[in-house]
Amino acid sequence: MSIGEITRFLQGGIWEVLLLALPMLLAALVVGLVVAILQATTSIQEQTLTFVPKIVAILSVLALLGGWMFTHLSDYATQLFKMIPNMAK
Repeated sequence: MSIGEITRFLQGGIWEVLLLALPMLLAALVVGLVVAILQATTSIQEQTLTFVPKIVAILSVLALLGGWMFTHLSDYATQLFKMIPNMAK
């Protein structure tokens, strides 16, 4: 196994993590921004106000895309496990 192959595995793993985390992070970012704008316009300075909407948004995205995320992750893991015999050579 060469350094190039190891680098490719690590790069693939990083891309998988980013791809699977991106929908939830974007949802939290958008909800946080909207709540922050509403707080600024209404002069409400409650810091815990953003917590509940962010959690609801993240859970909603997880409920909507959870099946796709699990399928994508299991396909990637299956692909890695299929490569194990080639790594032993």
